[in-house]
Amino acid sequence: MRSKKTLLACWMLYVIAIATSSGCNTNQLSGATDNEGETLLGDWRHYGGDTHNTQFSYLDLINRENVTQLKEAWRFSAEEVGDSQTTPLVIDGTLYGFTPALRVFALDAAEGTLRWQFDAGATGALIGSGKTFTGPARGLVYWSEGNKNRLFAGVMDRLYALDPETGKPVAEFGDDGSIDLRKGLSGDYTKNYVALTTPGLIYKDLLIVGFRTSENPPAPAGDIRAYDVRTGELRWVFHTIPRPGEPGVDSWPENALEVSGGANNWAGMALDEERGIVYVPTGSAVPDFYGGKRPGDNLYANSLLALNAATGERLWHFQTTHHDIWDRDLPSRPVLVSINREGEQVDAVAQATKQGFLFVFDRVTGEPLFPIEERPVPTSDVPGEVTAETQPFPLQPRPFSRQHLTKDMLTTRTLAANAWALEAFSSMRSEGQYVPFSVGQPTVMFPGFDGGAEWGGAALDPASAIIYINANDVAWTGSLEAETVIKDVGADVYMSHCSVCHGADLKGSPPAFPPLVDITERLSVAEIKTVVYEGKGRMQPFANLTVEEVDQLMSFLSDPAQSSAAAEAGIKQEAASVSQESQRPAYRFTGYKKFLDPDGYPAIEPPWGTLNAIDLNSGDFIWTVPLGEYPELAAQGLTDTGTENYGGPILTAGGLVFIAATIYDQKIRAYHSATGELLWQAKLPFAGTATPVTYLANGHQYLVIATNNARNRNGPQGNAYVAFRLPE
Repeated sequence: MRSKKTLLACWMLYVIAIATSSGCNTNQLSGATDNEGETLLGDWRHYGGDTHNTQFSYLDLINRENVTQLKEAWRFSAEEVGDSQTTPLVIDGTLYGFTPALRVFALDAAEGTLRWQFDAGATGALIGSGKTFTGPARGLVYWSEGNKNRLFAGVMDRLYALDPETGKPVAEFGDDGSIDLRKGLSGDYTKNYVALTTPGLIYKDLLIVGFRTSENPPAPAGDIRAYDVRTGELRWVFHTIPRPGEPGVDSWPENALEVSGGANNWAGMALDEERGIVYVPTGSAVPDFYGGKRPGDNLYANSLLALNAATGERLWHFQTTHHDIWDRDLPSRPVLVSINREGEQVDAVAQATKQGFLFVFDRVTGEPLFPIEERPVPTSDVPGEVTAETQPFPLQPRPFSRQHLTKDMLTTRTLAANAWALEAFSSMRSEGQYVPFSVGQPTVMFPGFDGGAEWGGAALDPASAIIYINANDVAWTGSLEAETVIKDVGADVYMSHCSVCHGADLKGSPPAFPPLVDITERLSVAEIKTVVYEGKGRMQPFANLTVEEVDQLMSFLSDPAQSSAAAEAGIKQEAASVSQESQRPAYRFTGYKKFLDPDGYPAIEPPWGTLNAIDLNSGDFIWTVPLGEYPELAAQGLTDTGTENYGGPILTAGGLVFIAATIYDQKIRAYHSATGELLWQAKLPFAGTATPVTYLANGHQYLVIATNNARNRNGPQGNAYVAFRLPE
């Protein structure tokens, strides 16, 4: 094993090389101080590793030569269940994270022992019952100035400032330690669904945040806001749905705030601290799948925004999807990188998309660094819908997910599966990207609604400008139907609020969207109401529903006769067409449908998930490997299929790409960063659907991943943070 002084020398040479070649500000690099006063780059101080979101560590105590010796060092569990997606922070020997029930905790980073825990009391978690009614929490924000330190934690619609030493709220921040993120947005704030699922970032004395919100009306506009880190005072706001007199307002109807919302940042941001620029990716406008009441390109939805971090002023933007009707949110944080162009270093920002595209822009001007072509795309035949005539396609790098599903790409896993897929596919519309949904006919989304890229983010080698991106490669389908108002209130509430995810037939699209058939046999009415009012996982709370509407919904779900067939019959009850004056759209989405064969596997040929290495200097792919497998298929000899994956990779100076992410095999893996060769893997107690971290504690390098099985309902349920290290 290398000595500490040799390791330190390697680190500093690496840092100097990066600083010289790319203009990297070494003052931004994470650090801790050892007993000799040497600065070691051993902490994980930011959600994305650093403010550039490189998810890169300069540690190399674990490297290609010894990675096979990694063993589990400790395990921490809050004895809860839920969708743990947290990338923890590790600062000065303390690890900070979330439990599935949104309790903030601090652990001894070397031993995994609990130091403190903060419970905001804002969740409906039923500890020990196997049910947790919360949303995901992906990370935290740490601020330090002199002897003042604060840990910022988003707990649903509240932003807390905590003392990192004790976990107690800092009274002078906001209202006795927290602020209500619903306030100040469009609409009645008491009816707004707002959740800070992904942390913001710090610029000087500002905490800049976005939020998650509803994808159906009513929903607030997705304002980007900056708060004073000391007082919680609102310092600036950028309107992602422009107000009168603001640039971009002509890309919306006059009543945009009444009929739409969203265009929010839920995936996180990147910061160029030296230039004072924050890069903000935004999601789609509301409603997701029918835009008849929001004609126009709808700026600044589906856009990468470059804002003045001190004032919120727009510097430049690029819209990756015009008038989005496919839920093509920008799903992950942008990555700041310096690339070589004709012998000169150009500071750039790279943004991945659900479509499997990677856009690369000049960080200062917003000029594309690879050609982007506006191509004609199909137009909609749905009444009232006016789609964009063209959409932007980057010509380099090539897409990292497949783009057009054809019949020769259908599964051949078995003859029966292939025959089923051919018949099902014959009724679908599959013409590539940006095909508008039709009424009554399924349209293929490939890659599916969950990408392509997802929220886990990419990892970057700052010295070589090679980026590592994991991707889903599974097909989904969707369609529209005319909206109706059903006389049965419970059925009407279900169809207008629930069917988009759980389907008109209550069968859902597991595991992301569970079935509700016989739901009252699995949960009590009180527990279902808690989910409705407080949300669960990716499901939003429905604070806008009245008590009577919720009671009627419970009656609808509680009646055994209201099974899938009865639900469809409910649609056929006497109904009135939705008027143009109604807030409800004239057409509704019939539900997310994953294209799976009768055995539950993707009905297309593998790979169903990949890990990719791309050189951002040239736009060329270095390597691509399948990521994940189904254990039962692997036992039959069908290995390396890849699977859906959530959570991202990290990269280390030891030449390793670490990633878990896969749903079904519950493994964490280490790949050779130059070749993609699998060097190490370990079984986890649950799936590691989060992005891991690595750090230094007591002279050892650790690797930690948050695990859960919320996306695999057939697997054992629970959660644990698992740490690995080399033996003594």
